[in-house]
Order: sequence, then structure tokens, then C-alpha cells
Amino acid sequence: MKHVLLVFLVLIATNTFAKQTKIIVRVKAKDAKFVGSSLGGAYIIIRNSLNQKILAEGKTAGSTGNTNLIMSTPRIRGNSIVDNQTAKFLATIDINEPTFVTIEVLSPINNKQASAKITTQLWMIPGKHISGDGIIVEVPGFIIDILKPRTHHYIALNDIINKPFKIQANIVMMCGCTINKDGLWDSEKMEVKGILKRNGKFLKEVRLHWVSTNLFDGNTIITKPGNYELIVYAYNSKTGNTGVDKVNYVVYK
Repeated sequence: MKHVLLVFLVLIATNTFAKQTKIIVRVKAKDAKFVGSSLGGAYIIIRNSLNQKILAEGKTAGSTGNTNLIMSTPRIRGNSIVDNQTAKFLATIDINEPTFVTIEVLSPINNKQASAKITTQLWMIPGKHISGDGIIVEVPGFIIDILKPRTHHYIALNDIINKPFKIQANIVMMCGCTINKDGLWDSEKMEVKGILKRNGKFLKEVRLHWVSTNLFDGNTIITKPGNYELIVYAYNSKTGNTGVDKVNYVVYK
């Protein structure tokens, strides 16, 4: 009975001294805007770094933010780059002492081939909220979806031999921001290529060119049957952003 009473008193004491502490986490694409509802959000997990206990988890929600504020306004220390609609994850955590936490970000959560895991760590102090811009975690890269050829598509050689074989991919920034020729995210500053393999061996590289918003394509010639693998990559030498998607398909006689 005394043991039960002691546990009960400890629980009361713990709850008495615990304070609700708010923290905002935002996820920003490198060289672009915030990851929000339009892309399905970024998934956030906040853990106690000591015992890995999950203290809060959920997705960012809201808009990608104010383009002019994020991309065009000169940065001055102390000035915010968010507005009231900018995507965020707001967690309220009960802690009774300074707690060292790990923030895990999985983004973009709905595009597995492009999803990256990024972590950062910080101390949370009871009752000391982290608000405003909050903790901004940057995620680099491009989201690439190969549209043509389709995954594991069986293609008759007679249907494509001596004809242009189209390679097509949709490419966006990690926030979903659009890529256009001479646009804010300029296709002319990006190298987009397809690496073609046949039966596991390198065959050729194919340059892909921008044709319309987010859409890149190119053509090649296929003359032999086999198991093919196509790797499409995008690279921006100025920002260091990279992205990749892969498909396999079969050409048969």
C-alpha cells in the first residue's frame, strides 16, 4: 500500500512541475519555399534524445509561403520569412525539466523516391516556447517522377525499332514549386539527363530538355531486346540540388 501511495505521489509531483511547452517546426526546400499541404506535408517526429520516446509527431500544414518574402526580399537579421499562412507543425509538449530533443523530418512524405530524412537537435526548456519562424529545417533536392517509359512496361521491339523512343519526366522543387524556362526556378540552370542501362550494363546517356512547366523529355533509339533500367537525374551546379528517379522496363522480340 505504501509503495502504491509513493508512486501516486511521484506522479502528482511530476504532473505538478510539468509545463506545457510549444514548439513550431517548419520545413523549407533548399533554394525554394516551405513544404505544406499542397504537397501532402512533411512528417515531423520529436523525440526525447535520451530514451528515444516520441514526444510529438504530425505533418506540416499550410501554404508554401510568400514567394516575394522568401525568394526576393534581402535577408536582414531578425526579419521573419513566414506569414500567418506559412506551413508549420505546432507541438505542445509537457516537460518538467530541460530536455534535449531530436527533431526528425521526413519530406516529402508522399514521394518516396525523393523522400529525405533530416534531423536536428536542441534543448527545450519548460515553459519557454519556440515560436515565430520556429525551427526551420532545410531539405535539399528535386522531386522527379519518370512518366515515360512506365515501370515494368513490356514493349515489343518491332513497335519501337528505328523510331524515337521517348523519355519523359516531371520535375519539381522539394516544396512542389514549379520549374520553367527563365522562371524563378529556371530549367536552363539545371542539367537533366537519363542514364540508360541494358541487362545491367551502361548503354548511353540521353539529354532531357524542358518542354513545359515541370515537364522534361528526350528521345533515343533502342535496337535490341533486353531488360532495361532508366535513371533520370537533375542537377543544379549553383545550388548543389540533386534528384533521381528510376524505372525498369522490358523490350522483347
